Amino acid sequence: MNHSAPQLTSPRLSFTQLLSSTRRGARLARLLTVSQLRSWPTPQDLTERAELVVAELAANAVLHGHVPGRSFRLTLVFDAAACHLQVDVTDPRGDRWPQAGPVDATPEALLRTGGRGLALVDALTDRWETLAFPPSGKTVRAELIGTS
Repeated sequence: MNHSAPQLTSPRLSFTQLLSSTRRGARLARLLTVSQLRSWPTPQDLTERAELVVAELAANAVLHGHVPGRSFRLTLVFDAAACHLQVDVTDPRGDRWPQAGPVDATPEALLRTGGRGLALVDALTDRWETLAFPPSGKTVRAELIGTS
């Protein structure tokens, strides 16, 4: 009898954590991301990019997606074979979706401390989008592809 050999595929590694919707929770999201990615066979460049993306998305979840008494969720999914990382940050505010727009380069705008985060996410990721998270939340998903 002829049997085909089973195909061995790299598993998709995943990590999920609920975090308090506070500045401390956002900082912890960044630190957990770096720690988790270093424990996986993740290239350094991908880890560094992911650290900045998670820092921004978690800060946005706390600042713009906060609902008293509700947490936000960080999910990382890494496919080692494709060197592909998916970052999901889910918050309970489905009525406020992020909008990426052109960066305001006026001197006044450049002195402001905020407002450029999604431009940074756009520059560091290969793709990002916002998805509804029923019943009332949203997920901002960022995809990063590394070089193996």
